[in-house]
Amino acid sequence: MFKVIFKPSNIEIKVQKDENLLSVAREAHIAIDAPCNGNMSCGKCKVRILKGKVDTKKSVHISKEEEKKGYVLACATKVIEDIIVEIPDTSSLYKNDMKIEDFSGLKGKMAFDRAKKSLVNNGLKLNLYVKKAYIELDIPTLDDNIADTDRLTRQIRQMLGFQKVEISLNLISKLPLLLRESNFRITIAYMIKSNDTISLMNIEKGNTTDKLYTVAVDIGTTSVATCLINLLTGDVIAEASSANAQIQYGADVINRIIYATKKDGLKALNKAIIDDTLNPLLNKMYKSANISKDDVYFISVAGNTTMIHLLLKIYPDYLRQEPYIPVFSNMPIMQASSLNLCINELGGVYTFPSVASYVGGDITAGVLSAGIWNSQENILFIDLGTNGEIVFGNKEFMMTCACSAGPAFEGGGISCGMRASKGAIERVKIDKYEPKINIIDSNKPVGICGSGIIDLIAEMMFAGIIDRRGKIVQDIETNRVRFDEHGIGEYVLAFKDEYGIENDICINEIDIDNFIRAKGAIYSGIYTLIESVGFDLSCIDKVYIAGGIGNSLNIENSIAIGMLPDLAKDKFKYIGNSSLSGSCLGVISKSARDKVEEIANQMTYVELSVYPSYMDEFVSACFLPHTNIDRFPNIKLLLS
Repeated sequence: MFKVIFKPSNIEIKVQKDENLLSVAREAHIAIDAPCNGNMSCGKCKVRILKGKVDTKKSVHISKEEEKKGYVLACATKVIEDIIVEIPDTSSLYKNDMKIEDFSGLKGKMAFDRAKKSLVNNGLKLNLYVKKAYIELDIPTLDDNIADTDRLTRQIRQMLGFQKVEISLNLISKLPLLLRESNFRITIAYMIKSNDTISLMNIEKGNTTDKLYTVAVDIGTTSVATCLINLLTGDVIAEASSANAQIQYGADVINRIIYATKKDGLKALNKAIIDDTLNPLLNKMYKSANISKDDVYFISVAGNTTMIHLLLKIYPDYLRQEPYIPVFSNMPIMQASSLNLCINELGGVYTFPSVASYVGGDITAGVLSAGIWNSQENILFIDLGTNGEIVFGNKEFMMTCACSAGPAFEGGGISCGMRASKGAIERVKIDKYEPKINIIDSNKPVGICGSGIIDLIAEMMFAGIIDRRGKIVQDIETNRVRFDEHGIGEYVLAFKDEYGIENDICINEIDIDNFIRAKGAIYSGIYTLIESVGFDLSCIDKVYIAGGIGNSLNIENSIAIGMLPDLAKDKFKYIGNSSLSGSCLGVISKSARDKVEEIANQMTYVELSVYPSYMDEFVSACFLPHTNIDRFPNIKLLLS
C-alpha cells in the first residue's frame, strides 16, 4: 500500500500500486475536472507531483516547462510509491463552479414568470396537484366510535368531496397520538390523483395551511438550477444553482454512461447528483426562506434522458448503444423517500417525459413552456446546453433531433472554458488584434463561456487572426499570437500580468477546432431536420434559443461562424432556461403536465446518425462559416 496526500486540502488516502491517480482522487472526493473521463484527450486534469515518483504517459497537453515543474495528467498517471499531489487552482475551473450560487430571485423568478405567462397564452389552467386543508374532526364518543382512519375519511368526503382516500402505513401509525394531541384539529396535505381520489401526503397538528411549498428543478449535464415556490402566494421565494457534481466523471453524457457501467459507477453518479448537488441546493433554499423540508410536498424535475436515468439510479448503457433504447420514457409520480431527496418523505417527485435517448424531459419541458405545440407559425427551437437538441414544427407537427455537439457551449472541451458564472468572459471584441472583454460579475477573468467563445472566434475570423479552417495565421505581428513546440498556435485573450491572474487565458487551435465541430453539429442538425420534412430554411418564421448559453449570445456572430442559419435578426429570440420554466409549469398546473405527456407522444424523433445526408452536411459545416458560402450571403459580403 502507498500513501497519497492531496494538497492544499491535506486529504490522505492509501492505495494499491499502479492505481490510476484520477481514480484515486475521485475515491478521496477530490474534485478534478475530467471532461473526457480520463482518456487523455482534454488535458484538463493537470496536477503537480510535489514529492515522490509516478508512472505517467507523455501528453501534448503537458508542455516541457510544465513537465519540469512536475505537472502530469492525473488520468495518465499511476501511483508507484508514496506521493504528495498538488491540485492547482487553474487545473480545474470545475472546482470554482461547484460553489452553490444564489441568484437573488432573478433567474428562477424569470423562469416562473415565463411559466405563468405560458399558462395564460396557451389556455392552460392553474390547477394545483398538491393542496392542504384544515379539518376539524368530531371527537369520538361511545355513540360515534368508528376507527380513526374511517373518521378522517368520512370528514374528507363531507368537506372536500373526494370519495376515495389513500393513506400510507406511515401516516396511519402517526394517527392515534396526533389526533388526540391536536384535539382532532388537523391539517392534511394531499395529492389529487383523480376526480374522486386523493392520496394523503402528511397530517399535521392544528392549522398549517399557510405553509405549502414545492420545488422546480432543471438538471443539466453541466449545471443544475432550482427554485422554491410558495404555492399559496404563487411566488418564487428562493433559488440556487451550481455545477452538476457528476462533471468529475465526464463532461458529456456518453462519458458518464460509460462510467456508470464500471464497478460502483452508477452508485457514484447517483450520489453525485442527489447527495452532492440537489440536496445541498435544496437545503440552501430552505435556510434562505426559513422553512422546513417537511413543508415541501412536491418536486418537478426536467432533465435529459441520461440525467433522469442517473437520478433514478437506473442502468443507462443502452442509451448509447444502437438502436439507442432508454429503459423508460415516462415515469409515474414517485415518493421522495425512495430517492432520498430532501423534501417531505411522502412528497411527490415528477420527472418530465422524454422522447428518445438523446431528446429528454428538458426538451419536452422547453417545448411546453415555449408554446410551440400551440403555434400557427413554423418555429425552430434550439437548446444550446451541453448537448444540442433541436425541435422544428408548429401545432400540426413537431420534429426533433439531437446533435453530438459535446459540452463546448458550456465551456467543456475548451482549455480555458467554463460555464456562464462569475469570472467568465461572456463578450469579446477585437480591434487591431487587441481584445476588449466583458466579464461576468468580476474585474478578473477566470475563463471563457460559450457566448464569449462564439464572439472570440467570429472576431478572430474578421480580424484575420484565423483563416476559415480555424487555423491561426502565422505571420501576424502581435504578441497575442504564439506557437508552442508542437506548432500549435494560440491567441492570448488575457495576459496574467494584465489582470493579476495566475496564468494567461488563451484559446488554441485545438479549442477552436473543437468548437467548430460543435457549431457544425448544430447547423447541420438544423439543416437536416428541416430538410427531412421537405422544408428549407426560408420556411422558418421564428427561432427560439434556449439553454445555458445566456442572453449574452450574439446572434450576428453566431451566424458569422455558421452555427445559426443566415436569417433576419428579428426572427431570433432568446427564451432563457425553458427547461426550468417548463419544470415550474409542472408544479403549478396539472393541465400542463397532462399536455406535456401529449407533446412527448406527438414529437417525431429523427436519428441523425442514420440519416443519409447528415454526415456530408456535418463535414461541410466544419468550416467558417460553411464550405458553401452562398448559404451565408450576408457573411459572404462581409468577408469579400
